[in-house]
Amino acid sequence: MSTKEKQSEELLLAEKVVKQNEIVLFNDDVNTFDHVIDTLIYACDHVPEQAEQCAILVHYKGKCTVKTGSYDDLKPRCSMLLQAGLSAEIV
Repeated sequence: MSTKEKQSEELLLAEKVVKQNEIVLFNDDVNTFDHVIDTLIYACDHVPEQAEQCAILVHYKGKCTVKTGSYDDLKPRCSMLLQAGLSAEIV
């Protein structure tokens, strides 16, 4: 095995170790589209189009990943979603 191949293999292994957490938003029959969109813009820094697409996906698919990142970044964002009355969890 050449040195170049070994370095590439080590790099690929290092990339697999990095774990990204996700905030998953779940559908409910309580909140309006406008409320969900406004909350995603506020809590997850979505642009309006992105927030609208996520709201539509949640409505039709039942859930949608709305933000990925480190746990420390996602925890306060998920708390904001929950305080706004949305159903969300970090996975």
